[in-house]
Amino acid sequence: MIDRRQMLGLAAGGCAAPAMTLAQSSQMMADPIGDLLAAADRRPVRRLNLFNLHTSERVDAVYWEAGEYIPDALDAINLVLRDFRTGEVWPIDVKLLDTVSALATVVENDRPFQIVSGFRSPRTNAMLRSRSREVAENSVHTGGEAMDLYLDDTPLPRLHAAAVGLGAGGVGLYPVTGFIHMDVARVRYWQGT
Repeated sequence: MIDRRQMLGLAAGGCAAPAMTLAQSSQMMADPIGDLLAAADRRPVRRLNLFNLHTSERVDAVYWEAGEYIPDALDAINLVLRDFRTGEVWPIDVKLLDTVSALATVVENDRPFQIVSGFRSPRTNAMLRSRSREVAENSVHTGGEAMDLYLDDTPLPRLHAAAVGLGAGGVGLYPVTGFIHMDVARVRYWQGT
């Protein structure tokens, strides 16, 4: 099995990647936002329903309406997605919020996303990296551009496939620990544990 670092190395080194990844990459290069995300973004409102597994906090909020982001809703989302170890709150990239909201629409599930990780302070990221090879040194979590999550009543493979289909950034599948990673950095795919 190829781990995350090996997959990133294959992508960076120009070596042949699995055919499915190449096909998906070609499709995403043509339309980096993805047809599904663009269709979902034509909704009159954008909503997120999130439950932080570490703090048991929940937010269920319309955060975009009438063409504008709603500051109070964004503040509530940022608070729930804060680094629970340090308490540090960071603004979560609205492209990530839009992508996760679109994902809920695509899989037709309005249950709360179970949040494993949102924002991570550099200190927390360094601590986690010292414990696991699967934590990137310059993780996009530290810039508020990533979430690790799962969704009850949506099988992980289906959630993963839908996230990949959005084509909005990186998507990692962690089948053993039971979540997917989504970010709005460059488009790439990998599998962890």
